[in-house]
Parts: sequence; C-alpha cells; structure tokens
Amino acid sequence: MPRHLQQHAVRLELDGEQLVHDNLSGACVSGDALWVAGDEACGLDRLRRLDPVDGEVLRFGEAQHFPLADYLDLPAAADIEADIEGLACADGYLWLVGSHGLKRKNPKPGRDDNLARLATLSHDGNRCLLARIPLVDGADGLPMLVREAPDGRSAAVLKGGPRRNELTELLADDAQLAPFLAIPGKDNGLDIEGLALHGDRLLLGLRGPVLRGWSCVLEIAVETRKGKLRLRPLGKGGAHYRKHFLRLAGLGVRDLHMDGDDLLILAGPTMVLDGAVRVFRWTGAAQALAAVPDDEAAAMWWDAAVEQLALPYGVGEDRAEALCALPAGWAGPRRWLLLYDAPSAARKRGEQTVMGDLLRNG
Repeated sequence: MPRHLQQHAVRLELDGEQLVHDNLSGACVSGDALWVAGDEACGLDRLRRLDPVDGEVLRFGEAQHFPLADYLDLPAAADIEADIEGLACADGYLWLVGSHGLKRKNPKPGRDDNLARLATLSHDGNRCLLARIPLVDGADGLPMLVREAPDGRSAAVLKGGPRRNELTELLADDAQLAPFLAIPGKDNGLDIEGLALHGDRLLLGLRGPVLRGWSCVLEIAVETRKGKLRLRPLGKGGAHYRKHFLRLAGLGVRDLHMDGDDLLILAGPTMVLDGAVRVFRWTGAAQALAAVPDDEAAAMWWDAAVEQLALPYGVGEDRAEALCALPAGWAGPRRWLLLYDAPSAARKRGEQTVMGDLLRNG
C-alpha cells in the first residue's frame, strides 16, 4: 500500500508547443511508454522511458503528440479543448474521459468585464467525451494510437453530441445528481475526474458533487453498436449506471486506479481551494461491486475507503491530479506515479520539463 512519498523523483520532458506541462490531469502506462493528458488540450502525449540525467529515479521524454481528432469522431471541432480528466490502458485500448461539466469564466486582474465573466457559463463540446482508442506497436517499438487495428479493434466514442451523451441524459433524471448538471464543475457541479477499468465495468470518479460529505463513483458498462459505444445494463434487467457513495473526508475524486481487487482513490477539494489532498484505498472493491444486485441503482459504503497518505499542496499550485501504477521493473516493486496540475516553480526544469512524485510502500 502506498505509504511514502518521494518528491520530484520523476522527470517529464514534454512538448512545449502543447502546454500540457502546466495542466497535467491524467496518466497511464502501456508498453515502455507513459501517456499523459492535459485538461486544456484536445490530444494525448506519449513519452518514452529514458535514462535518468539529474538524479531522478525515472525520466520520460521524446514526447509525441496525438491529436484526438485523428482517431475519434469528436462531438465538436478539433481545436476545442476536451478537458480530459482520466486515462486508463487495458486490453489493447487507451480509454479516456472528459469532465462532462460546465465551466464558468474566470475573472482576471485589470479587466472591466469581470462581473460579466463571472456570470458566463459555457460547455465546450468536447468535454462530454468518453472514448477508447486501439493501441498497437509502432515501428519504433512504442505503442501508438490507431483508428482501426489489424485485429479488428476500433476507436469509438460514447453516443452523444456537444452538450450531452447517453450518460448525461440518464443523469438528468437522477434524484441526487440531476440538480448539479446545471452547475459548473469547479462550483461543486458535475465534474468527472478519474477513470478505472475492472473486467467489463468502467468506474468514473466524481470530483463533484460531494453531497453532505459523500463522494460518488459511477459504475457503467459499455458495448459497441454501429461504431459507437453504448451503455448497456449492469446485468439482466439492471440499471444502466450505478452510484457508489463513499466517505472521503469530504473530498471529491481526482483520479482512480485499480490495484488488483482494490481501488486506489486520489481525492482533493471539489472547488478551487488550497486544501487537503489524500490517497485512499478501498480494499476488496472488486468483490464489493460484484456483490451489489443488478437492479440496485446505488450503494453506500460507510467505511470502505481508508486513508493511506496525505499529500502536500501549495497556494494556488501543486494540485495532485493524476495517479497511475508503474511496472515493477521501472522503479522497484509497487510504485505509483503522481502528477500535478499548476506545478510550482520548484517542479519545473526549464520551459518544458516538470517533475512528478513517486508513491511507494516503503
């Protein structure tokens, strides 16, 4: 279990043109590569594992950018940000999820329209995105993305459009979550952050809303029909999604990662706050999820998630956003990579390089 933090142990040399170094929000590993996403982009970056150069434990570089529009039929134009908030690599696919939520314009110093900005809500069309893209080995030995793989695997997006998809259409009638679809994510509105796969199920973590201290993880299953991902019932006659409410000390989910049958949860403030960031472990999550009857729409877990580690944070910076497991041969047994949005100056090495942290058992 992750009990110790090794700060600034991982060096990421990113593509400066993509500006993801200041807004990292998702990560996953496939082959000998690390995939990362930024929440202000509409693409993914692949980094190769390289030899360390300055005392770090791990180094990644030779970044290559993969625009999502090259592989997916996006809900909106290719230059509109997707606000990618979760990545997972499993069974030959890279899965990704956007925030699905509204955003509010941010007031800026010296402007005379700040009141109007604070009243302006928008929903960039590519934020409402849940998709998978096939991974294949490239000529350089690294994994790459393709629309169609030789073995028949194909890229697909959950059916929907710029403002809604099958999932948000169902949530619009949900007793607990529906009122929060009209509230921006950073105001405790609906905000998906975190994606984990286990078997045929997808788990989506909600940064918001947090309801009376209860955090929510959505469970869904998908299938492919006519080139689109479609929600399918969770078992015979079951619901098309299920809510799992957990106590995470009043924090919202920032990322999810399956660790065997356990679920690791990175949690932080729902709103724009400098506050507690913690890692929780839900031991036996897979068995608990499987034990819920197919026709149950929700489950509440009173003491399932146990805090493992409190993480440092800064004032307006160093907000932990991405968590993923690393192969045992990369940095010793059982290591997890932790990446930050709004990295502090101490984490930067020039204009294109940032440092992440390692979580370890001992």
